[in-house]
Amino acid sequence: MIELYESQRAMRNMRKAAMQRGVIAILDIGSSKIACLVLRFDGTDRVIETDSIGSLAGQSGFRVIGAATTRSRGVRFGEIDSMGETERAIRTAVQAAQKMAQIRVDHVIACFAGADPRSYGLAGRVDVAGTAVDEQDVARVLSACDVPEFGHGREVLHAQPVNFALDHRSGLIDPRGQIGQELAVDMHMLTVDALAIQNLAHCMKRCDLELAGIASSAYVSGVSALVEDEQELGAACIDMGGGSTGLSIFMKKHMIYADAVRMGGDHVTSDISMGLQVPMAVAERIKTFHGGVVATGMDDRDMIEIGGDTGDWHHDRRSVSRAELIGIMRPRVEEILEEVRARLDAAGFEHLPSQQIVLTGGASQIPGLDGLATKILGQQVRLGRPMRVHGLPQAATGPGFASAVGLCLFAANPQDEWWDFEIPVDRYPARSLKRAVKWFRDNW
Repeated sequence: MIELYESQRAMRNMRKAAMQRGVIAILDIGSSKIACLVLRFDGTDRVIETDSIGSLAGQSGFRVIGAATTRSRGVRFGEIDSMGETERAIRTAVQAAQKMAQIRVDHVIACFAGADPRSYGLAGRVDVAGTAVDEQDVARVLSACDVPEFGHGREVLHAQPVNFALDHRSGLIDPRGQIGQELAVDMHMLTVDALAIQNLAHCMKRCDLELAGIASSAYVSGVSALVEDEQELGAACIDMGGGSTGLSIFMKKHMIYADAVRMGGDHVTSDISMGLQVPMAVAERIKTFHGGVVATGMDDRDMIEIGGDTGDWHHDRRSVSRAELIGIMRPRVEEILEEVRARLDAAGFEHLPSQQIVLTGGASQIPGLDGLATKILGQQVRLGRPMRVHGLPQAATGPGFASAVGLCLFAANPQDEWWDFEIPVDRYPARSLKRAVKWFRDNW
């Protein structure tokens, strides 16, 4: 835990240095595409460093000066599967974005989906003995949270304070400067498979890039696709990507739960590929131009030319009705939504005051998906597009870029996390210290 605390802290410092230099790259490593955006910070808002806890801790004004996407290779279910292929794809995207921006970037902030995320709600309390709460007290209460044994081979990706309470007053965003006797905090912790983070860090090293931060795709998609009221009152963001579907629940402008389903748009494409016996590239084209999940009477008469280049004239001149295509696509989309429903139920989503669900991500563009999602998820469902940011090319404003745009907002307006505070020396958890001593003994 302490090693992780230190490495996250080092990444935060690296990001600060990159922002002072004025340029940083954003990398969204997905299963179907790798997107790279180069941001320039103009420094106007950076002078007014806000010192608050929350989603606007230290805002910066920025604009996108370079953007590029490339087809993802070597990534499955949102995790790196083949190092060499992924490295080549990342280099391609970063070089193209640098060329457009006409500037070299060394520091990147990356986000990834998958890696089996698990959410924990932690609570801690300390006495402040009637004095004004300061930075040190916040650090003490955060390190007083009792961290569960989340298992070997897992790392903490996010650890965010979501609510402070001072004596009997709860719901405080920032308790500093207020006077009370006892300070309590609720913290949301998200752990992921450690190997996924290690592979990502190693891949960045191989690409000669410095990793200045990592985030969960589900989290950053929610930041960009949910409007302010939804983040405040409670909403779920479902980010349907190629290899996995991320799920995040927001309340009071903080993420309180995240999960992932290991299915996405690529699985629909492979179903079409097997059902119609066509290559994946042809199946993807058919899905994009003719796909849907709600059949009407017209669809029996609406014939789709499959095409192909096998050389067998009869095989290449086949056509299918749109109703048949919908019959292949709908069961898989229903399966994905049923899985999402199960995760929402497990998280207790029905207890939130507002139960808005926002669909985003590349696979959310299938026609009729919002209607089907309303039937299965049983709430108000809308399709979400990412927020508009300065300089973003028109081609990158669709739902498929929700996590890339969210990562820009995450870079510019970071939410305070546990490692933003100096951990009190006497509070270094003994358990972690024992683990560090054991590691030292085993390795030296």
